[in-house]
Amino acid sequence: MTGASRRHDRIVVNAIAGLRQSLKGKPCEPSTADIAIVVPNGNVRRPDVSVDCGALDDRAQLASDPRLVIEVLSASTRGIDLLRKLEEYKSVPGLAYVLIVGPEAPRALLWRREDGAAAPWGLEEQAGLDGAFHLSAIGATLAMADLYDRVSFTPDAQA
Repeated sequence: MTGASRRHDRIVVNAIAGLRQSLKGKPCEPSTADIAIVVPNGNVRRPDVSVDCGALDDRAQLASDPRLVIEVLSASTRGIDLLRKLEEYKSVPGLAYVLIVGPEAPRALLWRREDGAAAPWGLEEQAGLDGAFHLSAIGATLAMADLYDRVSFTPDAQA
C-alpha cells in the first residue's frame, strides 16, 4: 500500500528521527517501510518503521534481525494492523516490540517481549504527550512528545 496522509507521514518521520538519535553509536538501526520483514507464515510485511539489530548489508531489502516494528494506524488498514499484522509480527522469534500508534490522538500501544521468543507478550499503553516507551532490548527510548512532534489534535483528543 502506498501513500499516506501528511499526519501519518509526520508520525513515521518523528519515530525514525527519535529512534535514530536514541540508537546512535549502537548496533541497531531504524528503517522505513522500504525494508521488509518476512514473518514465519511466509508473508512479507512492510511496517511503517522497523529497527533491525542484525548484520547491516547495504544491498539487503529484508531485515535480518528485526527487534521493533511500528505501525501507524490509518482508516483503511486499521483492522488489518490490529488483528492480522499484529499476530504475524508477534510470531517473529526475535521481535521484542510491536508499537501501534494512533494518529488522531496521542495514544500508542506497545506489545513487549524482552526475554526471548518463549516469553509471553505484555501490553503497555501511553496516552498523552508526557510518557515514553523505554525499549531496553534495543537500548532506546521513544518519547510520546517526540513521536507526536508537530502533530496537532482537537482539544478533546489530547487526553
